[in-house]
Amino acid sequence: MFASVLIANRGEIAVRIARTAKRLGLRTIAVYSEADSDALHVRVADEAYAIGPPPARESYLVIDRLIETALTARADCIHPGYGFLSENAGFAEACAAAGIVFVGPPPSAIRAMGLKDQAKALMEKAGVPVVPGYHGERQDAKFLKEKAYQIGYPVLIKSVAGGGGKGMRRVDKHVEFDAALEGAAREAQSSFGDARVLIEKYVTAPRHIEMQVFADAHGNVIHLNERDCSLQRRHQKVIEEAPAPGMTADVRAAMGRAATEAARAVGYRGAGTVEFIADGTKGLNPGGFWFMEMNTRLQVEHPVTEAITGLDLVELQFRVAAGEILPLAQEDVRIDGHAVEARLYAEDPERGFLPSTGTLAALELPAGEGVRVDAGVTAGSVVSPYYDPMIAKVIAHGADRTEALDRLAKALGATVVAGPRSNAAFLRALALHPEFRAGRFDTGFIDRHLAELTAVDARAEAGAVARAVEALLGRDTAPASDQSAWRDPWSATDGFSLGVPRALDLGILVDGEPEKAAANWGQGGVGVSVGGIDADAAARIVPVAGGALALVGGVQRNVALKSYDSVDVDHLDGDGVVKAPMHGKVLAIFVEAGASVRKGERVAVVEAMKMEHALVAPIDGTVSEIAATVGAQIAEGAKIMTIESAKGES
Repeated sequence: MFASVLIANRGEIAVRIARTAKRLGLRTIAVYSEADSDALHVRVADEAYAIGPPPARESYLVIDRLIETALTARADCIHPGYGFLSENAGFAEACAAAGIVFVGPPPSAIRAMGLKDQAKALMEKAGVPVVPGYHGERQDAKFLKEKAYQIGYPVLIKSVAGGGGKGMRRVDKHVEFDAALEGAAREAQSSFGDARVLIEKYVTAPRHIEMQVFADAHGNVIHLNERDCSLQRRHQKVIEEAPAPGMTADVRAAMGRAATEAARAVGYRGAGTVEFIADGTKGLNPGGFWFMEMNTRLQVEHPVTEAITGLDLVELQFRVAAGEILPLAQEDVRIDGHAVEARLYAEDPERGFLPSTGTLAALELPAGEGVRVDAGVTAGSVVSPYYDPMIAKVIAHGADRTEALDRLAKALGATVVAGPRSNAAFLRALALHPEFRAGRFDTGFIDRHLAELTAVDARAEAGAVARAVEALLGRDTAPASDQSAWRDPWSATDGFSLGVPRALDLGILVDGEPEKAAANWGQGGVGVSVGGIDADAAARIVPVAGGALALVGGVQRNVALKSYDSVDVDHLDGDGVVKAPMHGKVLAIFVEAGASVRKGERVAVVEAMKMEHALVAPIDGTVSEIAATVGAQIAEGAKIMTIESAKGES
């Protein structure tokens, strides 16, 4: 076994790797960018080294700097985690050249599976079923559009170089192909440095099922059963579980054979995942699944496999990388109960799941029987725009699927995230949805049920806002024990009145929008209602600069008392202002000053947290001002352009 490991990653996966490494007696070495100097993964490691500025391309993706750091720290091996350089063959070769063991597969296997077009050709040769499509070298737009027409819509445009939904677009109509191809290629270039794509048939009602494989350097290849990753949004996994609902022994055996053959075909070593797409319209059957890709690394969702098998996959990675024989054979792999994982992200489901940044004013993660949490942040940590917005992974394990989902829903209900918005309430709604619990779902499930999954209880919201107003009204009151504090008699909050009880209609701001609250003072203090709903004493209130955050059922509202000594500039620009929906980088501006635009027309693209977000014209009119430049970093709410309406109003 190794004596030390440099973890070439950040966030929850770096923390998780360090946990196993410490248990095995390894000295743990962290690396960090300037944005991560006080990050949790830095604090849990035995040593930590700075490697550059916040952008990943200037820090976590600089191979020479990582190798130099590993040599300085005398690391025996480097664990790449997932993302960043985990599937970079050049990084694996650089490790070998420096005499450092790369905890992952050989460079040849990474290259073979790293480009989806070549991987599919290799799998066809090995007899593994592959989704129909075009996986060739020609990349001119006209040719690819013709191929899409021949394959038949709907089709998927996919980056040949990456995964995680980056550089992927579903296209339902021929007229939509050009814009989709342009966006997919640009996103693929930004994420992976390779703009090439492939085209494949979109499988109706698809189930996304993957097999965890492990191989050692002695010719042993096994699988650790499957995971179902069908609950997705924008091709990003949201909830994963093991085993897959509806899986039968014969289908598992067929998928397992295909997965292990795929690993053998590339001379694989270490942990890997072979991903399949299955036709969900007919139920799972041995002839109804096709190879999509192989991820030559550990997966985000590996904890559900650990839960049902009782194995530590990171420990197996270290042992295989150290040259040991796999400690179990295929017949030793077990399935104990059911496990479900939810990805807790800093994003706003009410605003199209836009990434949400900022300081975590409060963070309370769940605990309890059958619950595991892998987190990379703590209260006070900053969710920055430079990296993936994951806060934590919440994993629940039970005797069966119902118990696992019950535990997951309870855990998510106990989760508190204040500051950046989170998808906690959305995840809980998924865990409780009767159709999902009945096993009736595919990769389109979230889109079909999005409205109900993101619905907010208006009464609960009003009660929470009212409770926040009560807290704000009482905040400046001097403590009764402080007899020396001077008290302004005109702003006292003790309820004293010579006439009728004091009452006031207050102007408040909820998420920056003006609303009204009714405040009534009595002997017990101030009582507030919003829209006729009294304050909910159970709502969680977190003080922040300028106001308070009200939390209820995973939903967050920023509440402030309206100030009347300043102009409300937020609404002077009207509906014609196109603003940045989040902190990010301006990738493209499609119009110039003076151009005429129609409502809904794409006018700009902003990139944040490795995803592209198209901005559209809110009204018909003429572009009167361009306030941003391509390539510039912009803050949430920053003006990008102004459009004068066709009627002369902006």
